[in-house]
Amino acid sequence: MALSGFVDFFQKGKTFKPKKKFEPGTLRYSLHTQAQASLSSGINLRAAVLLPPGEDLNDWIAVHVVDFFNRINLIYGTISDYCTEASCSTMSGGPKFEYLWADGNKYKKPTKLPAPQYISLLMEWAEAQINNETLFPVSTDIPFPKTFISQCKKILTRLFRVFVHVYIHHFDRLVAIGAEAHVNTCYKHFFYFVRQFDLIGERELEPLQEMTAHICKDPPIECINSPSRSNNR
Repeated sequence: MALSGFVDFFQKGKTFKPKKKFEPGTLRYSLHTQAQASLSSGINLRAAVLLPPGEDLNDWIAVHVVDFFNRINLIYGTISDYCTEASCSTMSGGPKFEYLWADGNKYKKPTKLPAPQYISLLMEWAEAQINNETLFPVSTDIPFPKTFISQCKKILTRLFRVFVHVYIHHFDRLVAIGAEAHVNTCYKHFFYFVRQFDLIGERELEPLQEMTAHICKDPPIECINSPSRSNNR
């Protein structure tokens, strides 16, 4: 589902401004448009995440990190009224998984926080990362830093934890508003993307392993990778 349709469903007429957008006429805007068109066409989601021939992997990852950030931010917004410090006193994914927050700044050591506070800090941190033009260069003339992939792995890993919390603790709310299919599609897109480019480790994906096996059943793609340009920029 393209972002516009996704937003239309969740906002129901409200105004939604993506936290980060791509300027028309830029390469990343073109890649973003291409990715959205693939989703709208009903293409196999495994195929939708493949790197387009001749395109740079870093640009492709940058576009998707921003898109997933916008979508997951929107998804959490639909259940945030039900995710309170009283109902969700820890950032967890069931009894087995608990996440501690550390940002190297205010929270230098891993700290136990209520889920809404953890997710708020996570979203603020992720937004600061994608708005950092040293990490996410605006111009294709400026090279990506050597830390780009490792930082994207960290962003996507933390965003995945929002999926974990929403699915395990607030799934009933998604069902109540008829959002289950929409969120599942977003999750499948996210999952196929991070696995295709090895951006989240298997252990981190474990909390949703059973659900993933149940819903991520798109036929495998014979050709896993498309030819690409050198990723030196």
